[in-house]
Amino acid sequence: MREKTTSVQIVLPQHCNGYAKPRLFGGQIMAWIDIIAAVEAQRYARCVVTTVCVDNLSFLAPAYLNDMVVQEAAVTWTGRTSLEVRVDTYVERLDRTREPVNRAYLVFVAIDSDGNPVPVPPFTPETAEEEREWAAAVRRREARRQARNA
Repeated sequence: MREKTTSVQIVLPQHCNGYAKPRLFGGQIMAWIDIIAAVEAQRYARCVVTTVCVDNLSFLAPAYLNDMVVQEAAVTWTGRTSLEVRVDTYVERLDRTREPVNRAYLVFVAIDSDGNPVPVPPFTPETAEEEREWAAAVRRREARRQARNA
């Protein structure tokens, strides 16, 4: 399996709402997702990238004050100048068990210093999981294309 980009955050008071049991703001998770996905995309493309879109993002479980939030990002697909990155977000308990919070797919375009698109290295799936992710990415890309043209 290819190396993934991993991030761990501790949920601090400034990341939470004001409820009696402070919960992590969804927008904070979204910001962390965008950052880790961009890091993975830039490492892969070896150049600056810009976010094009984030696919559906649903929250499956909450994270609370002092919880650890673990995120893993991996490239799932590349086009000529674009690439898709999957980010899995978990709450990690003190016993190291993890509960999924969400999974997000983000698309980036690699750009040069003038903001023009540049080619990215091709991604070739090497495992059955990568092949499934690639096929799903192609379906998501087609759905986005159809939605734009509707």
